[in-house]
Amino acid sequence: MLEIVSDSNVDIVLSALVGFAGLAPTVTAIENGKDIALANKETLVVAGEIIMNLAKKHQVNIYPVDSEHSAIFQCLETGNAIEKIYLTASGGPFRGKDRTFLSTVKKEQALKHPNWEMGAKITIDSATLMNKGLEVIEAKWLFNLQANQIDVIVHPQSIIHSIVQFQDGSMKAQLGLPDMKLPIQYALSYPNRLHNSFKRFNFLDYPQLSFEQPDKSTFHCLTLAYQAMEKGGNVPCILNAANEIAVAAFLKDELAFLSIPALIEQTMEAVNFIGQPSIADLLATDENSRDLAKRLVDKVSI
Repeated sequence: MLEIVSDSNVDIVLSALVGFAGLAPTVTAIENGKDIALANKETLVVAGEIIMNLAKKHQVNIYPVDSEHSAIFQCLETGNAIEKIYLTASGGPFRGKDRTFLSTVKKEQALKHPNWEMGAKITIDSATLMNKGLEVIEAKWLFNLQANQIDVIVHPQSIIHSIVQFQDGSMKAQLGLPDMKLPIQYALSYPNRLHNSFKRFNFLDYPQLSFEQPDKSTFHCLTLAYQAMEKGGNVPCILNAANEIAVAAFLKDELAFLSIPALIEQTMEAVNFIGQPSIADLLATDENSRDLAKRLVDKVSI
């Protein structure tokens, strides 16, 4: 990785590894002065302050690849007097389901996302709403926001990818079909908009766009993400590590779906808090959190 990103012919590095593994190579790319197209949200979840300060130090741009953050980025091109942002969520395969239903769901059901074709880990995160929680934390660092400026709204059609509300009350949204090719292209070609042959959105195919409040009680992962963001320090790192272990256990049929947030919460409560962690602290936190979460897989109580 170091040899690649130090090459003078490299203009931008697409950071798209899954999970905590994306942190170290992203840091290396920034230290080598390479702009980042960031698809690995966990980099900012676990080390947002460090990464943003490092990017500023090395005069590196970070371009978001997540469709929601790309939408916010695009909406801010002509102004940044943000009052609030709305990250849209499809609601995943279990939108509207209660805890009784969720107590018996299996991975085969959770992996059937209604709108997006994604890898197994992010698809399960979408089913628990943890993916949206991680995006909330990522948005805080990308756009320099406070917790009360970031809201989540369920939008089952996944056509409006996110919304910016400005301080005068006006709002801008970015719309498009649920396809990651466009945000990836925009991050790599910014500030240019390149012609492509991607399928175009047709309003008549979507005569109704609807919105709902997320069920934070049933889908507790979203609440845990907000709590981690507000506490700060190494807590988002604990959240992320425990979630990666919980999702892996669920995919191996070793953990019930409703036990995923329970395991994460118990890990967050048990690992020591560090208010201003270094990269070394975060590496240790990640390791300790994973070790504890693995031990909790057979013991977690809902």
